[in-house]
Amino acid sequence: MKLFCDLHIHSCLSPCGDALMTPNNIVGMAFIKQLDAIAVCDHNTARNLPAIKEVADMMGVVLLPGLEVTTREEAHMLAYFRTVEQALAFSDAIYPHLPAIPNNPKFFGEQQLMNAQDEVIGTQERLLISALDLSFEACAALIGEYGGLCVPAHINRGSNGCLNALGFLPSGIAYDALEVSKTVPQPQMDLSGYRILHSSDAHYLEHILEPEFTIEAGEKSVEALFSAIAGKS
Repeated sequence: MKLFCDLHIHSCLSPCGDALMTPNNIVGMAFIKQLDAIAVCDHNTARNLPAIKEVADMMGVVLLPGLEVTTREEAHMLAYFRTVEQALAFSDAIYPHLPAIPNNPKFFGEQQLMNAQDEVIGTQERLLISALDLSFEACAALIGEYGGLCVPAHINRGSNGCLNALGFLPSGIAYDALEVSKTVPQPQMDLSGYRILHSSDAHYLEHILEPEFTIEAGEKSVEALFSAIAGKS
């Protein structure tokens, strides 16, 4: 079956995410837009995923747990997991690799932890948009160690897409997919051997995708979606 997806959305835990990107607003917008599945991928953390998963389950929207990690080279990489617990374990593993730079909310934005009632239950102290002290290759390897899928993010867009941050797509890494932005010129490289994802990278509710990008999966479930991206469906 075809699942309408948006697999790169930020919550208000990302400092660059709008304050309205709360668990209920994100899932509610996905529901209104008739999306079958979403992935919320905050910068270098998974700590808002438990609340988002609780809301998603109530609304019948599949949540693929994810993070957007920033490598030492300032390249962005998506990590997808089967469960929130796996995502949280990976999040805890990379936190010591995040520089101990405190967030300045007035400059970078708030980093709000929320519960399933959209109540603020805390904040993240370290600046989450900093680069980890792990290389591109090391981040990819660590994602695999924690059972995740490695997907370089928006490879053709911005200074954090690997084609601009690194100048190339590193070889020797078993990428599960590549995220390619449709808002800028397409990469001048052969992508025929890769699974391609198109997502919104939404930081505002109105930027969440309409039902336009689909993934063929065996059923509407996180396991089927994970397997489809991994090429095992």
